[in-house]
Amino acid sequence: MTIDHLPDRSSQAREVRDQEPRAARPGGGISAAAALEPLVRSVLGRAVPVPIELWDGSSIGPLAGPGKLRVGSRDAVRHVLWSPGELGFARAYVAGDIDVDGDIFEVLRLLHQAAPRDVRVGLRAIPAALGAALRTGALGRRPVPPREEARPRGLRHSLGRDRQAVTHHYDVGNDFYEMVLGPSMTYSCARFDEPDIGLADAQSAKHDLVCRKLGLTDRRGMRLLDVGCGWGSMALHAAERYGAKVLGITLSDEQAGLARRRIEAAGLGAEVEIRVQDYRELSGEQFDAISSIGMFEHVGSSQMASYFTILRSLIGPGGRLLNHAISSAGGSRMTGRTFIGRYVFPDGELLDVGEVVLAMEKGGFELRDVESLREHYELTLRHWVANLERHWADAVREVGEARARIWRLYMAASANGFADGGISVHQVLGVADDPSGSSGMPPTRAGWV
Repeated sequence: MTIDHLPDRSSQAREVRDQEPRAARPGGGISAAAALEPLVRSVLGRAVPVPIELWDGSSIGPLAGPGKLRVGSRDAVRHVLWSPGELGFARAYVAGDIDVDGDIFEVLRLLHQAAPRDVRVGLRAIPAALGAALRTGALGRRPVPPREEARPRGLRHSLGRDRQAVTHHYDVGNDFYEMVLGPSMTYSCARFDEPDIGLADAQSAKHDLVCRKLGLTDRRGMRLLDVGCGWGSMALHAAERYGAKVLGITLSDEQAGLARRRIEAAGLGAEVEIRVQDYRELSGEQFDAISSIGMFEHVGSSQMASYFTILRSLIGPGGRLLNHAISSAGGSRMTGRTFIGRYVFPDGELLDVGEVVLAMEKGGFELRDVESLREHYELTLRHWVANLERHWADAVREVGEARARIWRLYMAASANGFADGGISVHQVLGVADDPSGSSGMPPTRAGWV
């Protein structure tokens, strides 16, 4: 080892000093930072990645960073103590006892990188947590969780429980969604296929990609089923651009109401029908193509085979299905112990794209294309967070601060998940071959890229 590679002990000493708890409690006594420091380091490691400011003005961690974590009260410690892990942190954040100042994407990324992946590390933090709670006066009864938590009843993925889950997520006010999503009212991954393209144009590009993959560009008047149609954006695009006859279905009354108003305003009432209906209630109808965009996450692994079998029964020879969904290697269920399961997507499941491909094949589709749009979803979410922060005061007036905070945390954390590959999003294209084996597909991807 040359002298150039020897450790810089002066810089190490500065790092330790910068990481020491600062600012004793006014009036003397132990500060919140000094009390919590053993717990924080047991969870985040020796070098705390971001400044953490406590309720008494003391702090832990570096002097500066891309942002800071503000712990506003002892209730934050109680939330984490009673619900260790992400749910306790989320409850404290939603309740306003923890906040993030500055670049929320970077703060969450650094905290995620530092947090242990090994459950044994978390178990070793229990003594430190109890000691910190005792020293800060945070020992006490379990805090009441924010009322925005979802607790659906009934059998998981039954029709009734799925309606509860959809209502919790989507029926929070169309005005709020417009603030977040922008005028396109499209709640799924956009496609940024040109430099510096705006969000609305990127959503239009995504819809056009779906139309091309489904062959709606081949002839006018094709009949399209849009499963989980949201506020009608895909239906409007297919009808306006390609003359498709569209049936859109959703379980959200608020989505259906606005979609119908948008369709009437566009003069497309004869081309597009919107129903409040579950896909399991469809029968006896035939379509040339089916789009399922951002809906499959609600289906669940237990219903996946039935889902594709039902959709295959609704499509004739040569018909195509485009399934656009968030995916996770190995699959991931959003349980009641997770932030997203409690506050965002009750009963949601992210399925492995390999499992989706297999289920589509077993359901009677020939698989023709799989495309990842992972990086595009990160960009989409960054646009949505920027929209929310720009309209923050109006959003809080519309849905309350707690729900606005839920969406800020959910979208920023999800953007990081797409950025680091923890989650992805895939479009999977299948075709129902005719009895001779002909697919009617273009010979190359040039037909839709």
